[in-house]
Amino acid sequence: MDAIPPVPSTAEKMKSVKAKWDKAPAGPKKDAALKHYQAAEKAIAAKHDGECNRQLDSAARALA
Repeated sequence: MDAIPPVPSTAEKMKSVKAKWDKAPAGPKKDAALKHYQAAEKAIAAKHDGECNRQLDSAARALA
């Protein structure tokens, strides 16, 4: 049976998305991702991990 990979912590996910954002070329996708990333920062500051993760997922999708 294959092992299930561990779910990254919110802090790890933020670092990962930020790294992808830093490498992305300028444009509307990067701008959209920034808005989601900033919303994630506000959510984590307010200790709303679920909302933070949703915003990080949206930021990652915007960069795809």
